[in-house]
Amino acid sequence: MPNRKIISVVMLSMLLLLSGCTGAQETTADTGSKVQEAVPQENKSVAEPKKEQAMKLIIDDKVVPVTWEQNASTAELQKLLPLTIKLSPYGGFEQVGDIGQRITSADKQITTQYGDIVLYAGNKLVIFYGSNSWAYTRLGHIDLSKQELTALLNSDGVTVQLVAE
Repeated sequence: MPNRKIISVVMLSMLLLLSGCTGAQETTADTGSKVQEAVPQENKSVAEPKKEQAMKLIIDDKVVPVTWEQNASTAELQKLLPLTIKLSPYGGFEQVGDIGQRITSADKQITTQYGDIVLYAGNKLVIFYGSNSWAYTRLGHIDLSKQELTALLNSDGVTVQLVAE
């Protein structure tokens, strides 16, 4: 009987020891794979900005400076170039226009500022010259003063063009 207890204790100890080692190996493997996965994605995002920055926004024949977001939506938008979009004023703080098809969106509740360019409902380009809170996907930001932007957008019949640089 005492031999059985000793054997049981030894077996239980070995089982615990082996299961503890197995968990440590899995954690190391998981950590290693996460690091390996993160590196290629960093390289992808480093390579993509050049493509996404190669998009030009023209508002009623005036090229405006834009800082584009680096996301799937802007990448898909760029594949649709060239685009001409007729915008309509809405609410006295934004211009909205249909891009002609749905693209990837990652809507988040945000408060926009003047100059923000966002995707609404997966198929509408919105340019703000005021502020609004809603769920949008950020596409970019126009780098003009509020006065310059309001002068460009605060009217009916605004047309924008998105073209490759």
